[in-house]
Amino acid sequence: MSTAADVGSETGHPKGLYVLFFAELWERFCYYGMRALLALYIADQFFRADPEAQAKASGSYGGFTALVYALGVFGGAVADRLLGYRRTIVVGGLFIAAGEFMLMVPAGNYLGLEQKQLFFFGLALLIVGNGLFKPNISTLVGKLYKPNDPRRDGGFTIFYMGINVGAALSPIACERFATFMGTNGVPDYRYGFMLAGAGMLLGLVCFWRFTHLFGEQGLPPKGKEGFGPILKVVLGGLIVAPGAYALLSLSDDAVIYTMYTAFGVIALFLLSVAFREEKEGRERMFALILLLCLNCVFWAGFEQAGNSLNFFAKGQLEPLTIGDWSMPGEWWQSVNAVLIVLFGPLFSAAWVALDKKGKNPTIPAKFGLGFLGMGLGFVAINEGIGQATAAGLVMWYFLLLLYVLHTLGELCISPVGLSMVTKLAPARMTGMVMGAWFVSIATGNVVAGKISSLAAEAKAQATTALGQVQAYGSVFEYVAYAGVGLGITVIVLSPIINKWMHGVK
Repeated sequence: MSTAADVGSETGHPKGLYVLFFAELWERFCYYGMRALLALYIADQFFRADPEAQAKASGSYGGFTALVYALGVFGGAVADRLLGYRRTIVVGGLFIAAGEFMLMVPAGNYLGLEQKQLFFFGLALLIVGNGLFKPNISTLVGKLYKPNDPRRDGGFTIFYMGINVGAALSPIACERFATFMGTNGVPDYRYGFMLAGAGMLLGLVCFWRFTHLFGEQGLPPKGKEGFGPILKVVLGGLIVAPGAYALLSLSDDAVIYTMYTAFGVIALFLLSVAFREEKEGRERMFALILLLCLNCVFWAGFEQAGNSLNFFAKGQLEPLTIGDWSMPGEWWQSVNAVLIVLFGPLFSAAWVALDKKGKNPTIPAKFGLGFLGMGLGFVAINEGIGQATAAGLVMWYFLLLLYVLHTLGELCISPVGLSMVTKLAPARMTGMVMGAWFVSIATGNVVAGKISSLAAEAKAQATTALGQVQAYGSVFEYVAYAGVGLGITVIVLSPIINKWMHGVK
């Protein structure tokens, strides 16, 4: 059986990377297909007659996406201590599929439970499943490489392309299938959720069929090989799900304060770990904590995509039209992913080429470039809003430019950040620290939901179509300032942060 060193020394990238590529492709097909429809479905199905439907749906969406990432810290600990990465990924995938199929429940009353209650419990199962699945498949990628292997960043970028192939296909496929199963051209989004769940099951088949290619990586901890630990995790997930349901059912502030508290507790815990390390390990942990905080802010802006920008594409955009065909608003959820697939190989090759010349930007510098991309994207959409028609419509190419800039920014942060965690975290707690990375994304998502709600509330108060689109601009302006300002600041300070990393590239 292969050892870690053997797996990491194969010609090219390890074969196991491509197994994880396809497994993650289908899991992300599941997630992003559901995500593209989620806020629109909640607004229409549960708040249809409410003038603040968009704001309430934005809050629910933000709470869900936050909790999806938040449970990653527990999923990492489960893998480290109980199941190993492989079995945790499979259990998480089964929870995800079950949650997707529960979203299909039609309107009605079921043993005293209403459709909305069952729908939100389905979201709770998705939250539990993602918490088990997401951090561990990313950690397993890092385990395929030896320490300081220069191919690791490129491997994570290839893996990240798998995420985005799935994310590119799913909004289009799920919207088309929902429309096909709908009535008179009106999509029935429940069937989009069904197709997403089928994608998750296909991903699990891809993963389990080729686990032998991982060598010894991802196996259960010694003494935890039997069925007992699996049963404990399944029962634990079923106990945690009602708690996630309760948070989703309470006010948006409940999720917000929960996430702020969780991130604060994790940051303090990591600081306590840092102070028990020697100087080199301590400063690496300081760098990691700082970059986790920056990651929160980046995703607060970037994750407007599935929320405020989704509603924007449906109601405030002059659509891309070719002949008699107009691009559906939901399809804009695929644009970022398509651009990742196009640009990802270029970035992967560029990092390796620059590294050979000694000119590869440091990880902190890449974070700064990522913030610039995010901030300039909102500068671009605000320029379009400034040129909106009297009917309150913005030309489609301004939204395309936003997604191009956001994609360039994302490629500087997200795959690099995943790789960074596996390098900076102490080996004994890699899974938990990867979970902390996803909690930082979760905190950014809950802030993103609040920003989207503010945009929706401002839009609801506008009395004209032009005023409604300008309401978005009034909120996006602050996100633009934050992105550009932090980008410049991080680039200037990157030499200092890089010293704390002690050679980690």
